[in-house]
Amino acid sequence: MLKRIVQVCFLIIGGTLGIFLLPDLLGLLNISDIPFINNPYMAAILGAIIFYLLTFWAVDYVVGFVNWFEDSLVKAPVTDILFGSLGLIFGLIMAYLFGIPLNKMEIPIVNTVVPILLTLLLGYLGFQVGFKKRDELINLFSMANKGKKKPEEEADDAVKTFKILDTSVIIDGRIADICQTGFLDGIIVIPQFVLEELQHIADSSDVLKRNRGRRGLDILNRIQKELPIEVQIYEGDFEEIQEVDSKLVKLAKITNGIVVTNDFNLNKVCDLQSVQVLNINDLANAVKPVVLPGEELLVQVIKDGKEQNQGIAYLDDGTMIVVEEGRNYIGKTIDVLVTSVLQTSAGRMIFAKPKQLEKAL
Repeated sequence: MLKRIVQVCFLIIGGTLGIFLLPDLLGLLNISDIPFINNPYMAAILGAIIFYLLTFWAVDYVVGFVNWFEDSLVKAPVTDILFGSLGLIFGLIMAYLFGIPLNKMEIPIVNTVVPILLTLLLGYLGFQVGFKKRDELINLFSMANKGKKKPEEEADDAVKTFKILDTSVIIDGRIADICQTGFLDGIIVIPQFVLEELQHIADSSDVLKRNRGRRGLDILNRIQKELPIEVQIYEGDFEEIQEVDSKLVKLAKITNGIVVTNDFNLNKVCDLQSVQVLNINDLANAVKPVVLPGEELLVQVIKDGKEQNQGIAYLDDGTMIVVEEGRNYIGKTIDVLVTSVLQTSAGRMIFAKPKQLEKAL
C-alpha cells in the first residue's frame, strides 16, 4: 500500500513539474518547437511518465526512508514528540516574525537567503529546546495543575501513582502476591525496554537465566490477566541511554512515578537522584515476625552448622536459626528456646538451644 502511495505522489509531482518546468527546459535545449509540448495537458502527461519511470529506481529508497521515520516516531515517547513539535512551531513563528522586516529590504541576499537560513536555524533550535527541556516543562505544568486541584482530586491522583516495575522484582515473583493482597495501589507500569530485557533473558543459552526469564514472563502474565489491578505498558524508549536501570530512573522522573525493585544498587541510585523507590526486600524484612529471646519455637533441624555441634533450621519466611548443640537433631523436629537475635545487612539470624537441654540443666 505504501509503495502505491509513493508512486502516486511521484506521478503528481511529475505532472506538476511538467506543466511549469518542461516548456522552459525544452526551450533551453532549443527543441521548444515541438507542437504538443505547449499544451499543458501533454506536458503534465510527459512529466508524469518521466517521474513514473524514476519510481522503478527510487521507490524502494523512499519506502525504506518512510518506514524508518515511522518506526522512529512510534518508538519515541509521546512527550518527546509533543514538546519537540511545540518547540519547532515556536521556532518557526519566531523566524517568520524576524523575516518580516528582512523581506522589506531591497538587498537581494538579505531578503531571500537570510529568511531561509533563519527558518532552518530557529526551527532546529526550537525543536532541540522543546525536546531537551521537556522534563522541566512537565514539572512546571504539574506544579501549576496541582495548585488548582481540590483536596479530593489530589487524593485521587495519589491513588493513581505510577508504580514502575524493574526486571529483578518481576523475576523475583513476590510482586504478584503483594498486588493480590492490595498493599500496592495505583497503576502498575511495565516499560517496553524491561519486557525486551526479560525476553532476552528468557532466550538465553544458560538454563538458569532462561528459567528466570520465563518465570518473569509468567509473573507478568499473571499480574495482567488474573489480578484486579490496572496495568499499562510504556512503549517509549530512551535511545540515548544504554542501561535499563538508568532508563527506569529517567521514566520515573518524567512520570513522577515510583520505582519498585529489590535491587540494592538501583535503590541507592534512586535515592541519590531523588526518585521514590519501593524495595520489596525492605517490605519483607518489615513484616517478618518479631522473635524475642526466651521464646519457644518448633523447628526442623535440616543440616549442620559451621561451628562444632551446631544445627541449622529455618522459619517459614526463610530466617535462619542456628541451633547450638543441635547437630544430633538433624532431620528431627524439636522445640527450641531463642537465646539471641542478630540483625545483619543480609537479614536476621536467630540463635537458639534445644528445649530438652534447658530442661536437663
